[in-house]
Amino acid sequence: MAPGLRVATRRGRSRRLSTTLALCLLVSAAGASTGSASATPTVHGAAAPPPGGVNIVGLFDGSTLAGADHEIARARSLGAKLVRAELRWSTLEPQGAGQIDARALAFTDRLVSDAAAAGIRVIFTVDNTPCWASSAPAALLGRCRPGTSTAANAWPPTTTAAYAATTSFLAARYGARLAAIEIWNEPDHSNEQYFAGPKKVERYAALLRAAYTAIKQANPAVTVLGGSLVGANGLFLRALYRQGIKGYYDALAVHFYSLALASLRAFHEVQVANGDSAPLWLDEFGWSSCYPAKRTQEEQPCVTPKVQGQNLSDIVHSVSRTPFVAATVVYNLQSSRIENFGVVSRGGTPKPAFSALRRALASPFSSAHRVTLSLRRRGSHLVAGGSGPAGDYMGLEAFRGGVLRYRVLFALNRFNRYSITLPGVLGTHGLQVRVFQYWSGVGRGAMAGI
Repeated sequence: MAPGLRVATRRGRSRRLSTTLALCLLVSAAGASTGSASATPTVHGAAAPPPGGVNIVGLFDGSTLAGADHEIARARSLGAKLVRAELRWSTLEPQGAGQIDARALAFTDRLVSDAAAAGIRVIFTVDNTPCWASSAPAALLGRCRPGTSTAANAWPPTTTAAYAATTSFLAARYGARLAAIEIWNEPDHSNEQYFAGPKKVERYAALLRAAYTAIKQANPAVTVLGGSLVGANGLFLRALYRQGIKGYYDALAVHFYSLALASLRAFHEVQVANGDSAPLWLDEFGWSSCYPAKRTQEEQPCVTPKVQGQNLSDIVHSVSRTPFVAATVVYNLQSSRIENFGVVSRGGTPKPAFSALRRALASPFSSAHRVTLSLRRRGSHLVAGGSGPAGDYMGLEAFRGGVLRYRVLFALNRFNRYSITLPGVLGTHGLQVRVFQYWSGVGRGAMAGI
């Protein structure tokens, strides 16, 4: 699917399913020459790579101090500089405004303390409205109970003040030990598992403005992440701009999976068009190592454990010199009973992705895998095949006599490979073919003639 299409998933994750072929075009004799740049390469030049890390289990009903210790120890062994954890407001403040639960606070204290001792900073994503503050309809509120996750918790609060006070409390308590406070999770997701109800744009914009103001009053140094967006078509973000959100966040969070790089580029283009220079934090992306047992999981293509590791490291390498990307946080540290996105298995054994990601985080400026290309004749057609790095659309161009005759846009398969049969009208002799990834540009593409 194109990166603007949102897929409703059972657990609210914003995962996209890559397809093989998207667009193709036969070009007239007046087409571009081989010297033209068909794709605009991503602008590079960041002096330092964005810090990287991993999503971990955060605060929910049943969180334990031992669990906090374990999560941070694993993240430290991975070489993470950031961890992102969901902090359920309904668990932190279940009974009423200002009534912080002592056990919940002990957990967040321990998580932040462990992380600071390990040289790691925490992103707290604060969501999940407690029953007493929820704007859910009466039918849902009637079934809402503290300590039990229900549909009512997905509705935003009736007023923004209570949420703003909670985020202000976190900013004052933890300060510089936090990497950021992320204002809610995926308010634009079509499945409404995190942000339900009408007038989503207006209500999220109001929540963001209130939380930002309160956080900065408590501690101006704490970074505020807005967005937490999954819809790279930009519709929700454009609507937020119309609601006046600029100036009420320090960065925008992006969640995207198979086509993470394409998503970043799409969001950045919307930002530029709206005069927004805030950096992007890619704080949720990943692949599931569920192949060959399954073909898809959470609407995403299953990959092998080896490919999972390759893809994660390629994304880290690809964004390392991108000035507008300020963080990369992989989903997820450990797999669960229902999904295999972790770099550690459900039983606690590191996967190949663990060591691959650790190497990438230690040497982020290394290069992603290069594009490969081979040409072969099959009857009256020419077939181009090869491989490339994950995360973005690919382009193929065919030239005759230095003139562009054919162009196609496509995505790699689950094994990061492609096979494109060129139209028979092009013939099988006297062609030059170029394949490239749009993120890295034609300079890191591959070219072959026949």
